[in-house]
Amino acid sequence: MRTAEIARKTRETDIVVKLNLDGTGKGNIDTGIGFFDHMLNSFAVHSGFDLEVKAKGDLQVDCHHTVEDVGIVLGAALNRALGDKAGIARFGSSFIPMDEALGFCAVDISGRPFLIFNARFQNQRIGEFDTCMTEDFFRAFAFNGLFTLHLKEEYGVNDHHVCETLFKACAYGLKAAVNQSGGIKVLSAKGVL
Repeated sequence: MRTAEIARKTRETDIVVKLNLDGTGKGNIDTGIGFFDHMLNSFAVHSGFDLEVKAKGDLQVDCHHTVEDVGIVLGAALNRALGDKAGIARFGSSFIPMDEALGFCAVDISGRPFLIFNARFQNQRIGEFDTCMTEDFFRAFAFNGLFTLHLKEEYGVNDHHVCETLFKACAYGLKAAVNQSGGIKVLSAKGVL
């Protein structure tokens, strides 16, 4: 089973993530930030990963530490669950619409972390979630998951929709990339990812 459980505790946050890449899309999310919980639950449902996230953070300051640190721990869990990455498809991409908004994602589980993020939000917040944290979350996720991630808002007006298309597009991109293609080799001319 491709699973991982990672705990990380700092002076700012206390986070536990459980991840099963071969799950049924069951999410059990509690970060204390309602909109972020909604995004992570959507990510679980659409990736097909079972995802449990329990996070306590210094929300009296703002949501920054909690959101970024969840990205760190989720990325580490993904990397651990993938093991040596033998037999995975490695690449995945997806366009996801939501009403007037359209988001795009491309993923390469390359062992080389990188993020290209191209999205603009009209408002500073969605509920208690600072929209600027969307990019920070995905950067922490990609850099600790050791994968290349390109996310782009093609267009959209409603910030909720724009953000949700990016989380869902990432879910479908990763779902394709971690798919076990049946081979036993690592999909790389170098022989290692």
